[in-house]
Amino acid sequence: MLTVGDKLPKFKMLATVSLEKGKEFVEMTEKSHEGKWLVLFYWPKDFTFICPTEIAEFGRMNKDFKAREAQVLGASTDSEFVHLAWRNNHKDLKDLPFPMLADIKRELAQDLGILHKSEGVALRATFIVDPEGTIRWVSVNDLSVGRNVKEVLRTLDGLQTDELCPCNWEKGQATLNP
Repeated sequence: MLTVGDKLPKFKMLATVSLEKGKEFVEMTEKSHEGKWLVLFYWPKDFTFICPTEIAEFGRMNKDFKAREAQVLGASTDSEFVHLAWRNNHKDLKDLPFPMLADIKRELAQDLGILHKSEGVALRATFIVDPEGTIRWVSVNDLSVGRNVKEVLRTLDGLQTDELCPCNWEKGQATLNP
């Protein structure tokens, strides 16, 4: 699995970005949001139970990530058409403000090293990538446990200070001065 200090691999895939006819999909690469922090998170499968709770929470908190010059990118190994159908059929996903990447060839998930060994789907992995394309934080959960989006935001805040942040540090608190 790729980890802190590794570069985000190159990728090119379609993303579901809208419910508007003719504007549903766009092609995205690792450079589509060049110069911004990226928060890339994978979920195992569309039309499941835990996944929409995480995706909807990233959607609700998207303005907080944008305020920090960070672009949220969600992804799974489902197709762009499955993403679109899920968004059309799940009330909490209709107005998502971030792209849903369709890694149907499993190339990026494989390159990141986050495919579940027996299920073949992506683990619940989250990567924070700095504007230079370097992975600065990784968190991976088993299939049965959802992630904490507030912790992802807190960690992004800490990384953006470029200072020493103690345990349980939150934005606005003092950092450590050795």
